[in-house]
Amino acid sequence: MRRQVGYSWKLRELMAARGLRTTTQLGPLLAERGIDLSASQVHRLVTGTPERLSLQVLAALCDILDTTPNELIPLTAANAEQRRMAGPGSSAVPGDGGPRPTRVQLRPAP
Repeated sequence: MRRQVGYSWKLRELMAARGLRTTTQLGPLLAERGIDLSASQVHRLVTGTPERLSLQVLAALCDILDTTPNELIPLTAANAEQRRMAGPGSSAVPGDGGPRPTRVQLRPAP
């Protein structure tokens, strides 16, 4: 069975809970921990959901927010729905199996 996994990024919510209201407050805290990011990089980190993140940045964020990676990045996993394949005796067209239209044969005019 296939599994679908996902995650959500809770940086903004955790910042607000710790009293950090703006991205400009986060930049110096990261710099204190040896993470040098530009203002635009910090802004993207807070406002978006990163697809890649260095472990150093993750560790620094967890230290700043006094949290764990599980709280910062909650994971979701669920079984993926399996597609049903048309087997013998089943109609490839979804529906109630009622009458189907007949195919028209076009012939040139005499």
